[in-house]
Amino acid sequence: MNTAQPTATAAPHQAGLSTSLIFLLAAGTGLSVASLYYSQPTLGILAGDLGADPRAVGWIPTLTQLGYALGLLLLAPLGDRFDRRNIILVKALVLAAALLLTGFAPTLGVLLGASLLVGLFATVAQDIVPAAATLAAPEHRGKAVGTVMTGLLLGILLSRVISGFVAQEFGWRTVFVAASISIVLLAAVMARGLPRFAPTSSQPYPALLASLVTLWRTYPVLRQAALAQALLSLGFSAFWSTLAVMLHAAPFHLGAAVAGSFGLAGAVGALAAPFAGRLADSHGPAWVSRVAAGLSVASFAVMLTMPLLSTTGQLVVLALATVGFDLGVQASLISHQTIVYGIAPEARSRLNAVLMTSVFVGMAAGGALGAQALAAWGWTGVVVLAIAASVAALVVRMRAAS
Repeated sequence: MNTAQPTATAAPHQAGLSTSLIFLLAAGTGLSVASLYYSQPTLGILAGDLGADPRAVGWIPTLTQLGYALGLLLLAPLGDRFDRRNIILVKALVLAAALLLTGFAPTLGVLLGASLLVGLFATVAQDIVPAAATLAAPEHRGKAVGTVMTGLLLGILLSRVISGFVAQEFGWRTVFVAASISIVLLAAVMARGLPRFAPTSSQPYPALLASLVTLWRTYPVLRQAALAQALLSLGFSAFWSTLAVMLHAAPFHLGAAVAGSFGLAGAVGALAAPFAGRLADSHGPAWVSRVAAGLSVASFAVMLTMPLLSTTGQLVVLALATVGFDLGVQASLISHQTIVYGIAPEARSRLNAVLMTSVFVGMAAGGALGAQALAAWGWTGVVVLAIAASVAALVVRMRAAS
C-alpha cells in the first residue's frame, strides 16, 4: 500500500474533501451497495439456467440482505479500531472475489454461499460514508454526507435497471463478472486516492461490539434518529416491495419493466440529496429531519387520491409521489447521519452501524407488513401503512425537538 498517503488525525477535516475525492467516495458507495440488488431482476433467468426451483432461488436476495445485516453488526464497528482506509480496501477486494464467485458459481449451493458473502462485504459502503464525515469540516459535514449518499442511493435505485438489461442481453453471469471488475477498479483508485485514518478506539473486538449497546443506552439522540429512520424505511420498503404486484393487477396490467422504471423517479429524489445536506448545514439537521418526515407524509397521502383518477392520472400521481417520498426518506437519512456523526466522533463507525441496522430492520418489517397489507386491504392498505409509519416518524422528530 502507498505509505505516502496523508493521515486523518485529531483534526481530520484538515485533509480536506476535494471534488475528485468526494466523487470517488460517492462512486464507491454506489458500486458497493449496488451489489446487494444485482440479483433481483436476474432470478428468473438464473433459475432457468441452473434448473433450480424458483422458491430455492428466492433465497439468493434473502441471504444477501442477511449478510448485509450481519456485516453492519460484526464488521462496520471495525472502522473505529483500525485504519478505515485499509478496511475499505480489504473489504472491497473480498467483495470483488465474492461477486466473481457468484458469476462462476456451478451450483445453486455455491451461489447461495457467495450471495451471503456479497452481502457481508457490501457493507464497505458503510465504511465509506463515515470516512466522508471524518474528512469534512464540521460546517460542511451535511453537504459532504449528502453528496456521498447520492452515490449510494443511485446505486440502490439504478442497480436493478442495469442488471436487468445486462442479464437479458448478455446473461446473468455477465452481470456479476462485470460487477466484480468494477469493484477491483474502484479498489485500485481508492488505494491511490484515500488518505489514512488514525484509529479512534483501542478496544478489543468483543468490547467494540458490546459498546454498540452502550452507545444505544447512552445517547437519546441516537435512539430518536434510529427510530425515526426505521419508521420511514418501513413505509419506503412497503411501497417498493408491493409496487410491481400492484401495477401487474387491474387496472394497469403493466409488467416488471414498468415497475422497475419507477426507480428512475426515485433517482430524481436521490439527486436532490446534496441539497438536503446543505440545508442541514445551514438550518440544522434536526429541522431537516422534521421537514423530510412531513414531506414523506404528504407524498404518501397524495396516493389516497388515486382511486378517483383515470389510469393515466393514477400513474402520474404515483410517479410524482415517488419523487416526493423518496426525497423525504433520503433527506431524513442524511440529516440523521449528520446528527449521529456529531455525537461522538471517536465512535462514528459504531454509531453508523447502529443507525443503519435500524434502517435494515425497518426495511425488513416494511416488506413483510406491506405484503400483508396488500393481501388484506389492497393498495390503499399499503398507502395507509406508509402514511402511519411516516406520521410516527414525524412525531418522534417533533418530540425530540420539544
